[in-house]
Amino acid sequence: MSGGAREQSFDVRQAERWNPWREQAESLAARLPPLLVAAESLASTAALGVHGRRKAGMGETFWQFRRFRAEDSSAAVDWRQSAKSQHLFVREREWEAAESVWLWRDGSPGMRFAASQTGITKIERATVLALALGSLLVRGGERIALAGDGYPPSGGRFALRRIAHELTDISPGDDPLPPEIALRRNAEFVWFSDFLLPLDALEARIRRFARAGVCGYLVQVIDPAEEDFPFTGRTRFEAVRGAATKTLTETFGRAESVRDAYRARFAAHAEAIGMLTRRLGWSFLRHRTDKSPQTALVALYSALGGARARKGF
Repeated sequence: MSGGAREQSFDVRQAERWNPWREQAESLAARLPPLLVAAESLASTAALGVHGRRKAGMGETFWQFRRFRAEDSSAAVDWRQSAKSQHLFVREREWEAAESVWLWRDGSPGMRFAASQTGITKIERATVLALALGSLLVRGGERIALAGDGYPPSGGRFALRRIAHELTDISPGDDPLPPEIALRRNAEFVWFSDFLLPLDALEARIRRFARAGVCGYLVQVIDPAEEDFPFTGRTRFEAVRGAATKTLTETFGRAESVRDAYRARFAAHAEAIGMLTRRLGWSFLRHRTDKSPQTALVALYSALGGARARKGF
């Protein structure tokens, strides 16, 4: 009886200790946003085509063996591995200082646009890319945060799920620009948007982050119709704005008559953004919703790793 009593008492203590967390986890799983499921699948597929952001340095995790060099000390030699061949080998450990990567996805009304041939809105694709990138980062032990949600950078699946719920629950905002939050030097900021906004406003926000020593990545997500302008005949265009802003409309009797001028202006705007980011040491990637999200994710993840290597981290 006494043994049974002790066992029952232990079960009660375990229930008191773990049940609240288990209930919270089960509640989160039940409300798991479909876009996070898609993002996790995308991250799993893309992980086969990307190289990690690791480099040799301080840490406890084994990374690789390499040949002994003249500048290495004798204490660095792994004698067990060296005994297997005629050469001396050094055991390198992985650099484990987790970085802070901040994510921002434009939630303004214009991001809800989707052409009939794709059916995928820009905000859906941007959200999937943001969450898939977050998934790859937390798998690598790095810390992520969503700009403006009030939480500091953290790692693990819980952080990813919290960001996923935040991105899928928020209502459309009028401001396509990220909040002016203070970020630490050498933090990384990944901004998903269509960037179809005045260049001076965009430049002012980018320069503010760049002056603080933040390394940034702009990912332009656009619908193919916005770039190709396939419209013909009498067409009415409507600028999707916030609730507090008057809607702007324009009607063309022959839409094809302005196609060349439109395409030239669209390309010039993208080129101006590219030039701006290059001057400030940032990166600018473009993605159309009719293209593979895996290709965009691999390119983005590789860009983050390449920039860190150039900085010597």
